[in-house]
Amino acid sequence: MLPEAKQSRRFREGSPWAGMWAVFFKEMADHLSSVRMRLLEVLIFLSAIGAVYASTQTLRQTVGEDPFLLLQVFTAAQDPLPSFVTFLSFFLPLAAIALAFDAINGEYNRNTLSRVLAQPIYRDALLSGKFLAGLATLGLVLLALFLLVVGLSLLFLGVPPGGEEVGRALLFLLATLAYTGVWLGVALVFSVLFRSPATSALAAIAVWLFFALFWGIIAQLLAQAIAPGDALDPESALHQAQTLVAVSRLSPNTLYAEALQALLNPGVRSLGPVLFSQLEGAVLGTPLSLGQSLLLAWPQLTGLIALTLLLFALAYVLFQRREVRA
Repeated sequence: MLPEAKQSRRFREGSPWAGMWAVFFKEMADHLSSVRMRLLEVLIFLSAIGAVYASTQTLRQTVGEDPFLLLQVFTAAQDPLPSFVTFLSFFLPLAAIALAFDAINGEYNRNTLSRVLAQPIYRDALLSGKFLAGLATLGLVLLALFLLVVGLSLLFLGVPPGGEEVGRALLFLLATLAYTGVWLGVALVFSVLFRSPATSALAAIAVWLFFALFWGIIAQLLAQAIAPGDALDPESALHQAQTLVAVSRLSPNTLYAEALQALLNPGVRSLGPVLFSQLEGAVLGTPLSLGQSLLLAWPQLTGLIALTLLLFALAYVLFQRREVRA
């Protein structure tokens, strides 16, 4: 074989992203019209309306006393209903898993994967289009929920949100979308890894349950093993508390909860253990500005975005090495 022929085989013809937007719009149309997505949307919307209605009934008694009333609508809970952000942190990972658990293996089982890749569409474009379509669908649902909450708070409370409240709420949407992207990435990895959609769905739900229910216990055990604390030694107790925070932040749930804590509660000044010496000169109870709260939540936000990109890169590498012929 001639050297020129060998060199020409090293490069692909055309852009690897050719056809990505065709896949994106087709997948997004399928998601928005699918029965499982409509069922999840109805469940999320009804739960959100119930939580917001209950919180506004409580907040009516304190209208005019709180300068961040819209943020209180997001976080206030009324027994027996949890808060709006608690509903989102529970339902959105399930919605992300429901969108992506059969993204690749579903095409393989329907014998359509090899047909799609026989077209002038590379694997890069197919995987990217499917991932972006799931993310855009969830972003559309989040935006609709946000507008619904703002409308209901205006209707029940009669107080328009201020500019800083809207800024914090938009950052809350960004953090929620990044958190949802993590679970979309988890489901996409399992969709490439397993040929059976049922197995990939169960594996993704198992990972979600592990971090939601068991990671807190495991983090405490790991912190005690890594940094044993002595109740009579404040320095070792502080070291153990810092270790516990560091280990807990390996979970996307912890990163998301801390980001929301900083963004939706302007009175939060730190997300870890605080010494009395660090509070010297601080005016307790004074809310932080939007920029200072963003700096506080920045490591958590970038951690969620980086984890989403890392999971997508893992799915990309696995898909490139996968045999697609039936």
